[in-house]
Amino acid sequence: MTIAIFGNSNRRETLQEVSHILDFIQRQGVRVLLSNELRNEMALREQYAPYMSEADETIDFALSVGGDGTFLSTAMQVVEKNIPILGINCGHLGFLAEVKTDEVDVILQKLLAKDYRIEERSMLEVTAFSSAPKVGGVPESDGTKDLTPRKLINPIALNEIAILKQELASMISVEVLLNGEPLHNYYGDGLIISTPTGSTAYNLSAGGPIAVPQSPVLLLSPVASHSLNVRPLVIPENWALDLSVHARTGAFLISMDGRSQRLTDDVLLHIEKSQHTVKLVQVGEHSFIHSLKTKLNWGI
Repeated sequence: MTIAIFGNSNRRETLQEVSHILDFIQRQGVRVLLSNELRNEMALREQYAPYMSEADETIDFALSVGGDGTFLSTAMQVVEKNIPILGINCGHLGFLAEVKTDEVDVILQKLLAKDYRIEERSMLEVTAFSSAPKVGGVPESDGTKDLTPRKLINPIALNEIAILKQELASMISVEVLLNGEPLHNYYGDGLIISTPTGSTAYNLSAGGPIAVPQSPVLLLSPVASHSLNVRPLVIPENWALDLSVHARTGAFLISMDGRSQRLTDDVLLHIEKSQHTVKLVQVGEHSFIHSLKTKLNWGI
C-alpha cells in the first residue's frame, strides 16, 4: 500500500501529528510519499520520496493533516489522479477533515484493514470568456460561442465559487442567467455558487441553506444583498450559469475555494458541474449527520 501525506507545514500541531502518523504507518510496512512542503519543513527529503501529481504510479490514499483549508488544497493536488482522501483534523470545525487526532491510530488501523467506505463529492468548474456580447446589458445565452477563454488559476472547486467585490466602499452587480434564462441582477458584496459539500462553508456564513452532500443540487447565496427580497436559491446540479459582473472600479474578485483572482468586468463567467469528483474516505461512525451533531451542536 502507498499513502501520500499532505499537511499545513506552517503549524506546529500539524507537524507533530504528521510525525506521529509516520511512526505509526511505517511499522505497518506502508510506503509513504510526502508533499514537498512537509519534506522541507521536517527535513525529511532523504527519507521520503515526494508526491508528484504528474508521476504515473498507483497511490491508494491521501492523508490530509490540518483543517478544511488543508483538505481543499490536498483535493486540488490529487483530483486528477482520483485518489481517495482521509482528512485528519488539526484545525477547528473540520467538516471535511473529520478524524480527530486522538482517534488517528484506530482510524488508520481500519484504513489499512480496508474497513472503510468511499463517498464521491461533486465539484464546480468555471470558464471565463473575454468581451462577452451583451443585449440590453445582459449577456446572450449563447454568448460564449467564438469567444476567447481567459486563463484562471485553477478553474475547479469542491466547496464554492464566489464572485466578490474587491474594495470596501462600493457594491457590485452580478447578473445571472440559468440555462440561458435571465434570473436576477444581484446587487451587494457578491454571490456564492456552492456545492452541497460547500454548504457548511462560506455559504452557511452568508445565510445559505445546508444541503446533504449527496443532494444533486447547487446553491446560490447572495453576500450582503442590497435587497431584502433576495433569498438563497437551490437549483439542479446539471443547470448551467452565465454571469456578467459590473463594478465601479471595472474589476472584481473570483474565488475558487479561497483561491482568489482579479478579473475585469468585461468578462463573462460560465459555471457548471465539473466532470471531476473528490473521493472522501469515511471510517467508522464518521458521516455528515454525525458532523452536524458534533460540529454544530445539533440536538443539544
